[in-house]
Amino acid sequence: MSDDADDPPAQWRKWHERRAATVSAPYGPLALTGTHWLADYPEGRIPAVPGFWRTTEASVVLAAAPEDSVQLDGEPFTGEVVLGADEAPPSHARLSAGRTRLVVIRREGQWAVRVFDPDSETRRAFAGIEASPYDPAFSLPGQFRPYGEDRTVQVENADGRARGLGLGGELRFPFEGVEHTLQVAVDEEDGSLWAVFGDATGGRTSYRFRFLKPGTPAEDGRITVDLNRALLPPCAFADHFICPFPPPGNTLPFEVAAGERRLKGALADR
Repeated sequence: MSDDADDPPAQWRKWHERRAATVSAPYGPLALTGTHWLADYPEGRIPAVPGFWRTTEASVVLAAAPEDSVQLDGEPFTGEVVLGADEAPPSHARLSAGRTRLVVIRREGQWAVRVFDPDSETRRAFAGIEASPYDPAFSLPGQFRPYGEDRTVQVENADGRARGLGLGGELRFPFEGVEHTLQVAVDEEDGSLWAVFGDATGGRTSYRFRFLKPGTPAEDGRITVDLNRALLPPCAFADHFICPFPPPGNTLPFEVAAGERRLKGALADR
């Protein structure tokens, strides 16, 4: 078996192949056909979504009749069930109706139901992800500096609403002799970093903004900032995601001609 541990281009190619397989999976991001905020449907009926929905302070309650053809945990379900937010991937959502999966989410106290349909138009039209070949010039030594306490900034989201974005520190790295900084979120479970950033290619030769998940820094804060692994956000694949836009200061002044750039084919202008 070949070992490409010391072959970054080969590692990148495998990463890119896995990404394409993940996003095009039957219940990947291309399958999302709707995010329905329950506050917008006080009567409890969501068009094209089976059942009667209502919220409590801490949960969602679904009432399903036999004609709704809803399954709960893989079994036909009628009656009422109290639901929390789904933690599992959409393919393992508790609720389904035919081939679709119904996923309960909560954002800033607001509940919604997402519908994932493997027969979605965007999934059928998917022709791949346009990405730049691996370039070692975009693999950079970085330093993470945590804030004394977490901060939250209000940023516009892809659905036009402003929401809080939690930030745990700054990621500093050099590019062509100049130091740059991105504000990053920190995962509470494993300490991994996540950034939403823009750059000089955004909206021209790349999607308008992208994500970066460089991993977990060492104890002294050192971490590799590999822009070759810049990611398209979920809203590049389906209009019904609510991705946050970059926070103030997170638009890099140079061209990140690396990583995932945009979708190919008919979806390229999304």
